[in-house]
Amino acid sequence: MLRLITGIAGPSGFGSNSTAEQVTEGIDASGYTAIIAGGASGIGLETARVLALRKAHIIIAARNMEAANEAKQSILKENKSARVEILKLDLSSMKSIKAFADNFLALNLPLNILINNAGIMFCPFQLSEDGIEMQFATNYLGHFYLTNLLLDKMKETAKATGIEGRIVNLSSVAHICPYREGIQFHNINDKNSYQDKLAYGQSKLANILHANELSRRLQEEGANITVNSVHPGLIMTNLMRHSALLMRILRVFTCFLWKNVPQGAATTCYVALYPSLQGVTGKYFVDCNEFKPSKLARDEVLARNLRDFSNNLVNASQKTDKQNTDNATSY
Repeated sequence: MLRLITGIAGPSGFGSNSTAEQVTEGIDASGYTAIIAGGASGIGLETARVLALRKAHIIIAARNMEAANEAKQSILKENKSARVEILKLDLSSMKSIKAFADNFLALNLPLNILINNAGIMFCPFQLSEDGIEMQFATNYLGHFYLTNLLLDKMKETAKATGIEGRIVNLSSVAHICPYREGIQFHNINDKNSYQDKLAYGQSKLANILHANELSRRLQEEGANITVNSVHPGLIMTNLMRHSALLMRILRVFTCFLWKNVPQGAATTCYVALYPSLQGVTGKYFVDCNEFKPSKLARDEVLARNLRDFSNNLVNASQKTDKQNTDNATSY
């Protein structure tokens, strides 16, 4: 806590006051291609800007293409040599995720870095078009499915180039406050038991469990890809639009804990690019330093169960989509 309040650097040499530019200073990422989900605003946009500044080829994946284009133009205005593409991606929609992956793969680009950054927070209960609770669908399951669709490309790139691939899942300190059992496997879509803040914590816990389980599997396989999760910090962005008043009140009493956007993007950029993290995988980072997550986040059985549960949800959604398509073509 003292380090967070004072900004004192941790073992990495960086701390809560460090910015994304500072933690990547001197790094040449010209041989990298990075996808940033939710890269059109907030810390996603700052991550895209800084990685482009370090000469990486950036793919901004966003639901709002007007905002994505504005983000691209803002980066190009500052950095005329930046390589930035935009592709449509709605992480609450399996169909949109599959279309995004197909469109990206059709570009025949390498893929070194995948940053699973998009998210929503404390929204009222609603179901996605695939019938899944919206925070779980957008914050976690969409990134799970996206990662699965792009994983072979990342393996192929790492093998062909010898450059380690890196996957970064944005989690949150809120992962310590999910439902009692961690993941509500049997009530994931139950409106009566839904609590917006616990549902958010559940989705952020799932991000860490996903990173840890995927890291374990990739290590067993010998793939040259690391998977880590990060807490960016408390930042007032559009993510908090469903709880803006609450957050403003909270900020009055906890002002010393809040970060600006450049500071909020620092840990993501650090984990995505910093050379000394070569081979570091299955870890959770706060303020650019390793941090021990909750006991539930370290539960290997829970992580494996979540993976199986998630695959079943994805497969069920694909089956339903195929049935709907078959019914539509039968008329």
